[in-house]
Amino acid sequence: MTRSALFEAIRPFAPDKRFTTEHVAAIDALADGLGLPRAVADAGNALTKAVALVKQFEGCKLTAYPDPGSGGDPWTIGWGATGEGIRKGVTWTQAQADDRLQADVTKFANAVNGLIGNAATTDNQRAAMISLAYNIGTGNLGSSTLLRKHKAGDYAGARAEFGRWDKAAGKVMAGLTRRRAAEAAVYAA
Repeated sequence: MTRSALFEAIRPFAPDKRFTTEHVAAIDALADGLGLPRAVADAGNALTKAVALVKQFEGCKLTAYPDPGSGGDPWTIGWGATGEGIRKGVTWTQAQADDRLQADVTKFANAVNGLIGNAATTDNQRAAMISLAYNIGTGNLGSSTLLRKHKAGDYAGARAEFGRWDKAAGKVMAGLTRRRAAEAAVYAA
């Protein structure tokens, strides 16, 4: 059994057939225990491109700040990191921010690989979807028309779907519009 086959076998039991980041981590742990190899694309290529996209649009702040797109929650630090321990008053070094970015992008890469399954995917397509998932979450990517079209081989249709993810709290954000255009360009390259 492949890691992708394991994800697809479990998917019908996930709420709304969607995996959250926590689901992906648990399934990855199970797959690791079974000795199934991780299917991260060329670790030097897709991950490097995804990190570059994230850095281009996230910016890096070493003091925690309230998320501007959602009206203040969650608190964010580094290259857009959120989660446990990130709250008002927290500060990081540049090394902490860079290490967290690499770890988070790797986590999202594994999740995206699970969502993509065996669908034919270039490193550029994978990098663009990793960057998108980093910003919108794997649950949203997993239930998206973009992913459905990609898996069906409708790459032009999938590319066009990036532009639909340009809102925060229901409002179109110029920064998200630029980010989605950049991700779509990488996806198509």
